[in-house]
Amino acid sequence: MGQNARTSLHEVEVVSNEAVADSLAHVVLSAPALAAELRPGQFVDLAVPGDASQILRLPLSFSRADAEAGTFEITYAVVGDGTRRLSELAPGARTTAVGPCGNPWVVPQGCRRACVVAGGVGVTPIVACAGLLAASGVAFDAVVGAQTAARLWGAEELAGLGAGRVVVTTDDGTAGRRGFTTDALADLLAEGAYDAVFTCGPEVMMAGVARLCREAGVACRVSMERMMCCGFGACGTCNVAMADGTYKSCCKDGPVFDAEEVAW
Repeated sequence: MGQNARTSLHEVEVVSNEAVADSLAHVVLSAPALAAELRPGQFVDLAVPGDASQILRLPLSFSRADAEAGTFEITYAVVGDGTRRLSELAPGARTTAVGPCGNPWVVPQGCRRACVVAGGVGVTPIVACAGLLAASGVAFDAVVGAQTAARLWGAEELAGLGAGRVVVTTDDGTAGRRGFTTDALADLLAEGAYDAVFTCGPEVMMAGVARLCREAGVACRVSMERMMCCGFGACGTCNVAMADGTYKSCCKDGPVFDAEEVAW
């Protein structure tokens, strides 16, 4: 699929912006035209005011878009100057966003049961994916991983969207089972049949998920993470190596890819 033809510049206003976990915050943005066009799995490139020397926008996935309310929601990690400034924006603050960017999640034809696997802040597009599955009548389970309980977000949201089971993993065992999301997924794949798995998180985690799905003969879709500076394929900073030796732009050709396409 190609780049969304409707990608354009939108005025946005902060509705709310608050911490939801250690180093994680959740912002609700109002932009009616953009909210109406966003599809689960796409992203926006957001301009964050506060430092005129920083000209690059932040590529951010969203967890929910409400066309009726004219809003969309982003849970983001506060990890650098840009996201720190974003976390300081108060309700009423105005800025701009480029979007919708990229291609959305696609539910394979005939999919009746799926599993979503999220690691860290990768849970944001996974919550959006779960909403799509629920709206499509696809039953799903979920695996949510974090470094520690203090950095965990999304388990309740996924349960609220109708996940049959939500398995939580943490590196230190402070919430759920101790270990990695791939360990939990391996157990779930052994227990029952899934038609598809959808995942986003650290690349090493997604590579592990892709391998498990390949071994189990289950379709796998991945949302890749790159610094997608422009959002429409012009800057060339977000290349993803493909298994056939070529490269694709994460922003234009992704961020969602078939796991078998990617050179892990």
